Amino acid sequence: MRFGTGEAAANLAAEVDQRGARSVMVIAEAREAELARRVTADIDVALHHSDVAMHVPVETADRARAAARDNGIDLLVSIGGGSTTGLAKAIALTTGLPIVAVPTTYAGSEATNVWGLTEAARKTTGVDDRVLPATVIYDAELTYSLPADLSVASGLNGLAHCVDSLWAPRADPINAALATEGMRTLAGGLPKVVADPSGAEGREQALYGAYLSAVSFASAGAAMHHKICHVLGGTYDLPHAQTHAIVLPHVLAHNAPAAPEAAARIAGALGTGDAVSGLVQLRDRLRAPTALREIGFAEENIGEAAELSVAAIPSSNPCPVTTDDIRALLGNAWAGTAPEVSR
Repeated sequence: MRFGTGEAAANLAAEVDQRGARSVMVIAEAREAELARRVTADIDVALHHSDVAMHVPVETADRARAAARDNGIDLLVSIGGGSTTGLAKAIALTTGLPIVAVPTTYAGSEATNVWGLTEAARKTTGVDDRVLPATVIYDAELTYSLPADLSVASGLNGLAHCVDSLWAPRADPINAALATEGMRTLAGGLPKVVADPSGAEGREQALYGAYLSAVSFASAGAAMHHKICHVLGGTYDLPHAQTHAIVLPHVLAHNAPAAPEAAARIAGALGTGDAVSGLVQLRDRLRAPTALREIGFAEENIGEAAELSVAAIPSSNPCPVTTDDIRALLGNAWAGTAPEVSR
């Protein structure tokens, strides 16, 4: 990992040189073309690839894999958020090509060995060490152009990694410690990003927190929150970060009574006496999105989404989960009502 504000171009050049790469494929969305040009100014690029889509449709992945093969690529450089990193991972999954990830959001995908692909409106995820980026280059300056509202949603996505890590299938004291520090850092950094979007301090804290959240998530695995959000994103094509920001308080409210130690950790990291109210207060302070109906989720899809979600929730969840539970949870998330704490 290389971390330095204003140093992405130099760090990338050093990384490419160290690896002796001869044919570099740079993956970046068209809207980030100028940023990618600045970051890659000191390296030779064999191919610029901008065909990126949310949730990595299989067709998009196949086109990118063919482009890498046809151009004799030996190194992938992803510059962008989770969708961009996810596409690089899809290529690496079948080719074994190394990735140098340059994140511009707080998604955290760059620090995990988790991949995701969507086909026929169903998102499939998996774990494979081939997709873990070989190097991550963090530069807070690259996040300055991310609007405050998207920064908040992306940061709360990172917070969701931390919360889910506390009751995930492979939860242990080490990833719990990483998750706790990640929550504390994100809770401290995101308000600073909102107050001063072009300030380095808040952006650097948010990147650090995002990294910790991703490492804890990669170690602990995906739990209830992520299983629900994968269904919502893959099946209904909802925006990734906003979906996580909206659903998280409702999942926490469901699980917190059955997981008092985890709830105490979350409350402590947020600096409050109660985990659920602390998260809601942070969300409201950040003016984060609160309703799935406002990001394109239709009320008539709640039943189907509940059935798909409950089938994926791991047995490690701290309390039983029924289809009716998820239906009620999604109903509240759809309407934007306050989370209902389970009894």
